[in-house]
Amino acid sequence: MKTFLKKSTALLVASAATLGAMSLSTTVQAEGERFVFISHAPDSDSWWNVIKNAVKQASDDYDVTVEYRNPPTGDLADMARIVEQAIATKPDGIVVSIADFDTLEGPLEKATKRGIPVITMNSGTQIQSKALGALLHIGQPEFAAGLGAGQRARAAGVKNFLCVNHYIMNPASVERCMGFAKGLGVELGSQMIDSQTDPTNVETKVSAYLRKNPNTQAVLTLGPTSAHPTLRALEKNKMHDDVYFATFDLSGEISSAIKDGRIDFAIDQQPYLQGYLPITFLTLNARYGLMPSNDVNSGPGFITKNNIDLVEELAGEFR
Repeated sequence: MKTFLKKSTALLVASAATLGAMSLSTTVQAEGERFVFISHAPDSDSWWNVIKNAVKQASDDYDVTVEYRNPPTGDLADMARIVEQAIATKPDGIVVSIADFDTLEGPLEKATKRGIPVITMNSGTQIQSKALGALLHIGQPEFAAGLGAGQRARAAGVKNFLCVNHYIMNPASVERCMGFAKGLGVELGSQMIDSQTDPTNVETKVSAYLRKNPNTQAVLTLGPTSAHPTLRALEKNKMHDDVYFATFDLSGEISSAIKDGRIDFAIDQQPYLQGYLPITFLTLNARYGLMPSNDVNSGPGFITKNNIDLVEELAGEFR
């Protein structure tokens, strides 16, 4: 028995030494992969800067090339053309936000037929992602996020609200408003307004709605694009102390408003993960054939006055 144990131990040591030598000789080397990252965001949407930061960091960390592309005005037909152009260049993988399933279904079908790996992120659902032939989806379930936000507002006594939708042509934005209404126990109707993205237009439309509906108890904005002008509208109408304010996403201005009580909470979908993880997974897939079997829910998380100090300095860069 002792002889057997000595021989077994010797074999294990030799195997370990061999494996150690193998690990040194098979250190990961960059293969020159090229990926295309396509979002639906217009150039004016500063919230996407966090995702762009994450994409750049991932490209540096893995020594890969990532081309970030988007429709300058947010036009979804333009986005579909960008997807088709990207497919024609035969990249090693494509990352794309599902701004509108019907618009992207055709172009992404071509990617699947050509064997180009696709990961969806941000907008859209996990079911839509699979239907588009994507390997997985990384993002926030938008209806569920809105629902959770609405439930928090309902617990605070809110019974009605205004939803300021600055990107109404994106179905995911409507899901946020619908979820919030469901959380309050009301139907979504005329309380969702199409504010568009121009700051002056947003402020004007919010002010007009509040003058017409002075008993509005809460306001939900869907990101900094609509949150910043809405803050100004509430201040000019002297309503910032009377209205329960919830918003999606984070920025420096939103962070300050949470600290001083003008915004009750922000819904954080952790966009840095949405930029970094797709490049990570596509790189692992290209080099080793690895891919997680599950989708990744990057959010929602809720940022309030109680935890804002943890993320305030990271707002706009990592959060």
